[in-house]
Amino acid sequence: MSEKKRIKTALVSVFHKDGLEELLKKLNDEGVKFLSTGGTQSFIESLGYECQTVESVTTYPSILGGRVKTLHPKVFGGILARRDNEGDKKQMAEYEIPEIDLVVVDLYPFEQTVANPDSSEQDIIEKIDIGGISLIRAAAKNFNDVVIVPSKKEYGVLLDILNAQGAETTREQRKMFAKRAFGVSSHYDTAIEQWF
Repeated sequence: MSEKKRIKTALVSVFHKDGLEELLKKLNDEGVKFLSTGGTQSFIESLGYECQTVESVTTYPSILGGRVKTLHPKVFGGILARRDNEGDKKQMAEYEIPEIDLVVVDLYPFEQTVANPDSSEQDIIEKIDIGGISLIRAAAKNFNDVVIVPSKKEYGVLLDILNAQGAETTREQRKMFAKRAFGVSSHYDTAIEQWF
């Protein structure tokens, strides 16, 4: 099965912005709409692209010192909804949940923070990413409909696909990204476990 799906809306939530500019340009050129929070949203807008705030979708601000930004049914519903499931489609319409077709994440630098001898326990704890890892797992689970780019190492992989075939991906490509995403998630959780 090589069912192609078009990327119309991308949720971008990254710690490191380096390497993102070229990918954002190509997505914008392809007519993809951006959705983001905080520093990433400011970065996208600084490049001259429109970016809808996650807060405008959820009607909740970023709370608890930034610990809760994307953790909301309107975000996760938009990622996890099965596009060919009538019940899911009905609920998306009922609760005004937007479809999210691409999720781009670069997690908090947990391992780098642990490696820094000046980091306190609190510094390290605050670098345990919750929203990002949840976004990765949700998008990877729904690879049938959603593309997950789980780290900046994958920006170029998606860019190559976009340059070759526009803002469409095959099921095989989405599954490949999902596999890599669970690899990122597994490595991240292992690093946290080892620190504990």
